[in-house]
Amino acid sequence: MIGRMRGLLVAKQPPWVMVEAGGIGYELEVPMSTLYDLPELGREVILFVHYAHKEDTVALYGFLREAERAQFRNLLRVSGIGAKIALSVLSGASVDEFARLVQTGDVTALTRVPGIGKKTAERIVLELRDRVGAPGAVSMGVHADAPRDPHGEALTALQQLGYKPVEAQRLLRDTQAPGDNAEALIRKALKAALGGGN
Repeated sequence: MIGRMRGLLVAKQPPWVMVEAGGIGYELEVPMSTLYDLPELGREVILFVHYAHKEDTVALYGFLREAERAQFRNLLRVSGIGAKIALSVLSGASVDEFARLVQTGDVTALTRVPGIGKKTAERIVLELRDRVGAPGAVSMGVHADAPRDPHGEALTALQQLGYKPVEAQRLLRDTQAPGDNAEALIRKALKAALGGGN
């Protein structure tokens, strides 16, 4: 089982990245919180990995921080939560923000994540309240690898995270500013979706 990977970052296509290690290019799906802090292409990166094997498929999920991987795994233990929803949660809220939502029982904010209804949000609060730590200081930076079409890339990433095209367009329209790259657009849209404003 793969638990940690060190190699060159050779591609970024939200929410996917490719890391070349030992002459092999590994495709990993990452939350936007990890994507924001990745180095430029061609630089070395170390990712904590969650290896998922289901019947005839294998999937790799990468995280820059151990706390993100731990939260991802905690979410997967909640009934009704799969990898896609767990990544959406991590993409829309930092580990600390999620801990705050769970500990304050903010079901309304949790239901803004695609795929999470009221009952699932209530299960998250009930089952994870004792597992998530008290909020501390977690920073999220943005690296400027500006793609050719920031709006199009952000739109695609939001749809892959479960947002309907119309909703993704609305979030981008309401939050984008001149000069934003794709990562900034995605971050602002997800923050707005969870009620955090710009």
